[in-house]
Amino acid sequence: MTDAVRKESAAVGDMAKHWPLVRALMGGTAAMRVAGSAFLPKWPNEEQKSYDARLAVATLYPAFSQTVRILAGKPFSKPLQVGDDVPERIKSFAENIDLEGRNLHAFAGDLMVNLVSTGISGILIDFPPAEGVRTRAQELQAGLRPYWKRYPAGTVLGWRSKRQAGVVQLTQLRLLEIEHEDDGEFGEACIEQVRVLEPGKWKTYRKRQSAAGQEEWALHEEGVTTLQAVPFVFCYGQRTGFGVAVPPLLELAHQNVEHWQSKSDQQNILHVARVPILALVGAEGEVEITVGASSAVKLPKDADLKFVEHTGAAIEAGRNDLKDIEQRMLQTGAELLVRKEGAAVTATQISSEGEGNRCALQRMAEDLEDAIDQALQFTADWIGEADGGKATLHKDFGADSLGEASASLLLELQAAGIISKKRVIIEQQRRGVLSADLDPEDELQEAGEDGPPLGTMDDPAAVV
Repeated sequence: MTDAVRKESAAVGDMAKHWPLVRALMGGTAAMRVAGSAFLPKWPNEEQKSYDARLAVATLYPAFSQTVRILAGKPFSKPLQVGDDVPERIKSFAENIDLEGRNLHAFAGDLMVNLVSTGISGILIDFPPAEGVRTRAQELQAGLRPYWKRYPAGTVLGWRSKRQAGVVQLTQLRLLEIEHEDDGEFGEACIEQVRVLEPGKWKTYRKRQSAAGQEEWALHEEGVTTLQAVPFVFCYGQRTGFGVAVPPLLELAHQNVEHWQSKSDQQNILHVARVPILALVGAEGEVEITVGASSAVKLPKDADLKFVEHTGAAIEAGRNDLKDIEQRMLQTGAELLVRKEGAAVTATQISSEGEGNRCALQRMAEDLEDAIDQALQFTADWIGEADGGKATLHKDFGADSLGEASASLLLELQAAGIISKKRVIIEQQRRGVLSADLDPEDELQEAGEDGPPLGTMDDPAAVV
């Protein structure tokens, strides 16, 4: 067997070039430090020791990761609704949709994080393996049931498809998986395998030693299913084709890296500026100097001894640069919440919701609804039901302007601890929401004197 079963397709490879950046930003400061010079280049002629020290103290402003989590959470600020047309058996499955204790709402929420960050994910509707079970009647008798498994970016290696009855359907799918097996009395081995799915059958491949002593990918297991289709559904952030998408916040990711680099420069110059340099002018030869609060220095005639300090101009320029980048990141993240004219929606959606304009995040939520509906249908197919029904996500969160959207995002970033209350006031003044004459410091002081916000105090009668 060749290694072709493990290789990524060209379409996957093209998408994958964006994933290291997104994953590093989602991983926070630790992941960005591990990435090293990939996102924090060395300066010309910078010694490795100096670079390592600079990298070790660099900290990430988590604009990308927090914006992803805030935006991905909006469709799930209210519970996912399972329609009355969903069969009762499938409704019971939804309480533990992955057989790992996660309900459909939580499972779909994880999918949305994938879509807003990397732009792609997928759902496999699988069935537990069972010895000797080959018919639907035997499945029911054994108490087996379908379950869902999430496949994020990087786990789909490639696929084949064809159009049937006007619909593109998978004819082959290769998935990268990690299987965990017992190793000794207490250990655990992580084994990489490739699952190949085709209508009505499946195979798994693992590495093994060939007769020549070399590692090769070879058939591990195979079997058949009662479902004459590949029960997998692609989920998209910003779709560009079947199985293909790009991260919808890619520009924000690049801006966050720009901030990471500029912030490192700022930390470095602050370190230099805070340590004044002692300069001795006009002395010839060696002069022994002792510096301290209780010491004096004897200098040669016409010599001068003084501390040379940074003027601070570069520090202020760096500070302004960071503010500018932060403002651009806020605007970029807010773009997903702004309703756009001419967005593609159905007549039913327009008549039921009163408007035809949709923001990008609303369209993503609608696409995820469609994917969940497809997964529900595959689930119904597994158990012999005619219709899997539909699910509904909350989608009432679009904004009419970029100013309105960014103002909303500002409040959520402050609640997440990314920006300060003072910064919110200043930014709202810039947008004309608050009066320009208002003093942020005075306002914060008065807010503190008002006591806790309404609804945040415990009921004294309820305290035991």
